[in-house]
Amino acid sequence: MIADSMTTCKFAGERFFRLYHRHCVSPDDDTLFSLLDAIHSLNDKLQKATSDNFFECHEFIALKALRNLFHHGAELINEVRPISVASLPISTDLMFLCLVPRSLVLQSIERLDKKRRVQDEAIIRSTLKWYGNVVNINPCLFNFAVHAFEKLRAIGFKFEGDEYAEFEHSYQFEEEGGHSHFVTGDISCLAGNVEEVLSVAFADIT
Repeated sequence: MIADSMTTCKFAGERFFRLYHRHCVSPDDDTLFSLLDAIHSLNDKLQKATSDNFFECHEFIALKALRNLFHHGAELINEVRPISVASLPISTDLMFLCLVPRSLVLQSIERLDKKRRVQDEAIIRSTLKWYGNVVNINPCLFNFAVHAFEKLRAIGFKFEGDEYAEFEHSYQFEEEGGHSHFVTGDISCLAGNVEEVLSVAFADIT
């Protein structure tokens, strides 16, 4: 039974890294919805296989709240917009932004368990990147992937697939070069206020 649970968790991990790679290369609302579901599933499978989970990871708390919102209101995912940084007069440490209306993130907070709402709301507010009427969740997704990789590797999982191998290679390259595995997600802007630029960019495509 334990062996079956470990195998199921292995498959869930490989699926997560496949979908994460797809979201990084060519993101859209479908890749995001699938990735959030894969994160949720991976946590469930990990808990069944090892009694461990991702609840100590702040990024997971934020992404779980968003996943639950989109799961119960699938049409809301259409309001999320991945945007190439190359199309905007800004500088940041990821190639894409993944902008969510501020109102949707607030809705996800309202759905939190009342017993943990104060604690989890503080985590979500500090983990995501807030800019006026929009929130950039891509740094949260990236940093969760690093946490997931480190935890799963420490447990002893061996994953197959080109996507996992590519992630592992990048991680090792950063390690050898003394670089951080995580991103800040900070945005700098030469052409005015960052919040104004992102709000305009979001308004132009909704």
